[in-house]
Amino acid sequence: MEIPEKMKAVVLMGPNKLEIKEVDTPRTGPQDVLIKVQATAVCSSDVSLIAKPWEAQPPYGSFIIGHEYAGIVAAVGDTVDEFSVGDRVAVEASYGCGRCRNCRLGNYTACLNYGNLKRGHRANGFTTNGGFAQYALNQLNTVYKIPDSIEFDEAALITNLGCVLYGFQTTGGYIVGDDVAIIGPGPLGLISASVARALCAERIFLIGTRSSRLETGKSIGADRIINVHDEDPVKVVREETGGKGADLVIESSGAPTGIQTAVEMCKRMGKVLLLGYPEEPASLNFAMMGMRNIHIFSVRGEGWANCARGISLLSQGKVTLKPLATHSFPLDQVEEAFRTFTERIGGAIKVIVHPNE
Repeated sequence: MEIPEKMKAVVLMGPNKLEIKEVDTPRTGPQDVLIKVQATAVCSSDVSLIAKPWEAQPPYGSFIIGHEYAGIVAAVGDTVDEFSVGDRVAVEASYGCGRCRNCRLGNYTACLNYGNLKRGHRANGFTTNGGFAQYALNQLNTVYKIPDSIEFDEAALITNLGCVLYGFQTTGGYIVGDDVAIIGPGPLGLISASVARALCAERIFLIGTRSSRLETGKSIGADRIINVHDEDPVKVVREETGGKGADLVIESSGAPTGIQTAVEMCKRMGKVLLLGYPEEPASLNFAMMGMRNIHIFSVRGEGWANCARGISLLSQGKVTLKPLATHSFPLDQVEEAFRTFTERIGGAIKVIVHPNE
């Protein structure tokens, strides 16, 4: 595959200031895979770090954003024999240093050398350049082959599915027969409903404020949708579980009241999984949590190679991400893509950018 010396990329120039620039196309190191990017998804994390720098974020004027993408292998490093030019692939963001205790235990999304390039840590779109570009460079262990049955727009959302699966695994997994309540029908909440259905949950409640998103959730897995404008979600979940509450409550809204609501609808000795986080500190009745012996879990990223599990679920038809990819734009319209996502124009859920159109 012919690789140009220069490429177009979206560079973060300052707070909330994006610019499409011509930059050098990255070159592969010994363990790298160069990807010709076909689809990159806008994420709420992108919106957050564009507004205010995250930990170890590269300086303005040099940082290419984007961590959810998929494409075609354009080149491989000298030692890479796991991939070939032309392979269709999806990615995950995090590659741990491999030398700290967390990484040695497999917890690479919580690398103790986070942001330390000299020690080998990379998190594309966070601490290293990402996928809002015509080409992106990934360490080979963050790359996954995808079958022809998975379209690139759907493959760009693999990180979302991987994050949800990582969360389910962190709580202990094995959802068969459990009642699951999900607060917030954003991308992670909707995917959680689909995953809970694939794992044979007994009953799945989806709670939110937007009827269109709730209906999408119903189409991909939720049994009972609850619009908080019309019903009290805690009352509904408790009544419809015979008074006990949900076995697992997933808080994906990021609302300051979300975690308290989750605890209130959780059964005794139940579990709460945090996939959404409020920007400001949130209050929680710890006495209630303690008296009911409720366990709270949080996750970041797509740990424990759960993107591979996500690809398996998609290829088997057990989960679908297609209904989430609602809008798409070429790279030159990236600002319009972000505006569509943040303002939810036209019922936008996930907005996809095509860098090589």
